[in-house]
Amino acid sequence: MNNSLIILAAGLSSRMKKSKSSDVLSDTILNQANNIEKGLIGIDKKGNPFVHYLLVNAQNAGFENIYLVIGENSSNFRSFFSNNKYKGLTIQFAIQQIENGRTKPSGTADAVFQTLVQYPKLKNLNFCVCNSDNLYSKKAFLKIRTTQALNAFVSYDRQCLRFKRKKISSFSVLKLDKNNYLLDIIEKPNDQELKSFKDFNGVSRVSMNLFKFNGRVFFKFLKDCPFDPIRNEKELPTAVLNLSKNIPNSVLGIPHCEHVPDLTSKDDISLLFNSF
Repeated sequence: MNNSLIILAAGLSSRMKKSKSSDVLSDTILNQANNIEKGLIGIDKKGNPFVHYLLVNAQNAGFENIYLVIGENSSNFRSFFSNNKYKGLTIQFAIQQIENGRTKPSGTADAVFQTLVQYPKLKNLNFCVCNSDNLYSKKAFLKIRTTQALNAFVSYDRQCLRFKRKKISSFSVLKLDKNNYLLDIIEKPNDQELKSFKDFNGVSRVSMNLFKFNGRVFFKFLKDCPFDPIRNEKELPTAVLNLSKNIPNSVLGIPHCEHVPDLTSKDDISLLFNSF
């Protein structure tokens, strides 16, 4: 049974804090955007935060145990989930410690690695992983939770994402084989690479960081994940690609066509606010 979901929420939200909004946000929401974690920003008229909708969709897809990865000094999430329960879900916290000599967390692969170290039972279980600032649907959560593949990700049709062209052009493109197993990840592809890296149905595929892993298989690749030479972080896609290259046919892409609302800048708050 796969009913555990790790939600990555230890990022510093620097892009949100630095961004300016072209729409008029209330003083309350603007204060939240500048001072608290993105997942706790209210995005509807009742003040429900982004993470509320993420958890509702996860629960409706059958998840029961949530592991929320937060920073060392993150008291806001602890206050919000003070009794470690939410809408019938069990909430447990994993603290992403900052390594000696660094001023910020070591990346998403490190976040998952530290979670498995703090909750060793996950090393022997199947579990899923997602971002805290992407609003995945129940349908997408259900696909990743119920797949029979040991390691997998939701493989989004690039054309179904309703982001601005500039943002979409920054997404990495996936190279898959005829059975949808991951072969390669191409960062910031040019036009020629976009034409070349399509699946067997002619679709350009991207990952929105919604994964399933088997702890026994994947823990080693998390532990050994190198730092990206440019961003100086241990990134989850790097660990996933290393797994796929070391063990062929080990990471399945699950085709999906749907937009994924996200919360990167203050303008995104307005877009989400108008959709609830």
